[in-house]
Amino acid sequence: MNNSSVFTYPLPSHWIDGRAVPSDGPVLDVINPATGAVVSSVPQGTAEDVDLAVKAATAAFPGWAAAAPAERVAVLRRVVEGIQKRAEEIAATITAEMGAPISFARMAQAGLPVLAATAAIDAAEDFPWTEEIANSLIVREPVGVVGAITPWNFPLQQLVTKVVSALLAGNAVVLKPSELAPLTARIFAEITADAGLPPGVLNVVHGTGPVVGEAIAAHSDVDMVSFTGSTAAGKRVSVVASGTVKRVALELGGKAAHIILPDADLREAVTRGLSYAWSNAGQACGAWTRMLVPAELHDQVVELLRDAAAGYPVGDPSDEHTLVGPLASEVQRQRVASYIDRGVADGATLVVGGPGRPEGLETGAYVRPTVFAHVDPDSAIAQEEIFGPVLVVIPYTDDDHAVAIANSTVYGLNAAVAGEPEHALAIARRLRVGQVDINGGQFNFLAPFGGYKQSGNGREMGRAGLEEFLETKAITS
Repeated sequence: MNNSSVFTYPLPSHWIDGRAVPSDGPVLDVINPATGAVVSSVPQGTAEDVDLAVKAATAAFPGWAAAAPAERVAVLRRVVEGIQKRAEEIAATITAEMGAPISFARMAQAGLPVLAATAAIDAAEDFPWTEEIANSLIVREPVGVVGAITPWNFPLQQLVTKVVSALLAGNAVVLKPSELAPLTARIFAEITADAGLPPGVLNVVHGTGPVVGEAIAAHSDVDMVSFTGSTAAGKRVSVVASGTVKRVALELGGKAAHIILPDADLREAVTRGLSYAWSNAGQACGAWTRMLVPAELHDQVVELLRDAAAGYPVGDPSDEHTLVGPLASEVQRQRVASYIDRGVADGATLVVGGPGRPEGLETGAYVRPTVFAHVDPDSAIAQEEIFGPVLVVIPYTDDDHAVAIANSTVYGLNAAVAGEPEHALAIARRLRVGQVDINGGQFNFLAPFGGYKQSGNGREMGRAGLEEFLETKAITS
């Protein structure tokens, strides 16, 4: 029985001007990917719904922007407390709407938003809202009305990363969560209301990207769009937003290389690498999906992966012991399955997993977690973002060869290096990505997060996340 069954979801509604706004029009069903059952539904929003939300945000903006930073900080600290109080509900909801295993949902899907929000709040408390440069007073002011468009893979985490920073900076927000995993957005909206956020400062409009997302990006009274999702969708957001020359911040796809150096602790590096590749069923833009290994250690790495893979049971995401659940939708299952088929057809060596469904899971959006070896670095499975539990092992000859392979994709979001610390740091400096993990360094929510190349632009989290949502004014006397 799915843990979400103990919670009752509200009737389909948007959240505009501080209250639920029911819709009597078409709805979008929210499907549990493990069972195919309808969990709930949300309105199929329109451009008119977006316009109502933007009007509410525009009216609320001046008052919230004029609030003292300390007042905004106090409200957002209460929001964090609200997330913590409803953590079990949030975790179970995300398990039901996109299939994250419940143990992972508790730890990451409900836990990481608290860490991200707290880091942003801490940064806001120490932020230099004004400073003097020679005879000029530099003033940092909110952008205005921000459109936030968030994905389904980490539905609350991605929402919090954008919305909390935007609110701390003094902006009003119109949010479009993914129609695949929209339910936690309602929980978050209720939490903000309980925390004392003024009506209209946060608004939620449900719907599809081509309708609601494009209406937000095109709206003349939206001053900025912050988007996380696929590179293809991000390009479309940029095109639509260009009509009003609004600011656009994009956090897009990735194809992270995990470079294991000859001087690495091999077993530890391989074990950690597989975890980062298959976590959240590989549905993460920062997943370490390419394991680059010295050619002479390739076969040893493959055997270590074969052993480690046995420790990843696939199954019902509501089961406390499941580590790999279903993908978020049947469409996503078919996409990932097609890449697994492509890898076999292109001649990569299948180590574990492969085509077809896991044994005993003939229904639901499940694939077999897969490892390919002896992968051509120019092949589709090594170049394109799969967004599923598929790891490719690529041999390299020396440091220069490893760096060239790592930098060979259109993406530049993140990477990882395992090895002697000074050697690993030297390699990290050569990688064209926004962030590099060395030997499993603890993720820092105060550090900037964002990509190079077609992984996007701008930065999120910590001080950089605040700066993204601010304008800079120079007053000279």
